[in-house]
Amino acid sequence: MRVLVSGARGYIGSALCARLVSAGHDVHRLVRREPGRGDALLDLPGRRIDATGLGADGLAGIDVVFHLSGEPITPWRWSTAKRERIRASRVVTTDVVARSLATLAPSAPALVSMSAIGYYGERGDEVLDETSAAGTGTLAQICQAWEAATAPAADAGIRVVTVRTGVVLGPGGGVLGLQVPLFRLGLGGPLGSGRQWTSWISLEDEVGALVHAAETPDLTGPCNATAPGSVRNSEYTATLARTLHRPALLGVPRPLLELVAGRETTAELVCASQRVRPAVLERTGYRFVHPDLAGALAAATGSEAAGPAA
Repeated sequence: MRVLVSGARGYIGSALCARLVSAGHDVHRLVRREPGRGDALLDLPGRRIDATGLGADGLAGIDVVFHLSGEPITPWRWSTAKRERIRASRVVTTDVVARSLATLAPSAPALVSMSAIGYYGERGDEVLDETSAAGTGTLAQICQAWEAATAPAADAGIRVVTVRTGVVLGPGGGVLGLQVPLFRLGLGGPLGSGRQWTSWISLEDEVGALVHAAETPDLTGPCNATAPGSVRNSEYTATLARTLHRPALLGVPRPLLELVAGRETTAELVCASQRVRPAVLERTGYRFVHPDLAGALAAATGSEAAGPAA
């Protein structure tokens, strides 16, 4: 395939590009400033994609666009300005990409656009799949608008997949980049009650799910990128501690989390309960490399897989 990737230098994007290049695909970047050779420019002021760097065929010569870019959700506290950057970096850029592709229909490339399980909001013990209703709260509203921004492409008959990503576990960054140093010092522990559900996916399977979405012609619409088995935060914490051969005794009370991270971020991100199933990936035949948490954490940390709790 000949592919175009936004967010190519991010944690997931860089891993995706490495996988695509190793598989022999022709990979180009969609950047917001100073395009290099072979890059396309996402021109937000002009509300267009400048595809001059892609050669004579421009966007028409691309098979798939992976749209992954977005303002990082951290640091924890969201100022009004930070909240708007989180929203605009997803919604506005997706709208420009979708409208640019729509002008090429019906021969436009497929669009695989990132989303997140924040779409579902706080849901307690409810089991969620792609047919579940959207939730409430800031992140749920942002994810709904983010996915809705792909509508110009879908309305033009372009195949669009919105990949609702869970907590990504991989080496060298992501959430484990924050957690592993603390756990190695013996400072890990459950967050809040520890009963909230964590829906996770290994970095290898996150990239695999994105590629699967691109290579599966009948896959359209929302697609949950989570492992088959969600776990409660207390189980996640215990498994990570066993993987690193460290105790995990220092639970963090919710009031302290709210003091440090802010009430909104604690409720919607740190302690949100989302028990998500990857129903579409399973239905379309995706085979997980890391279907269990212990194996995923072992691969991400370079450790042996943790055994069951004593």
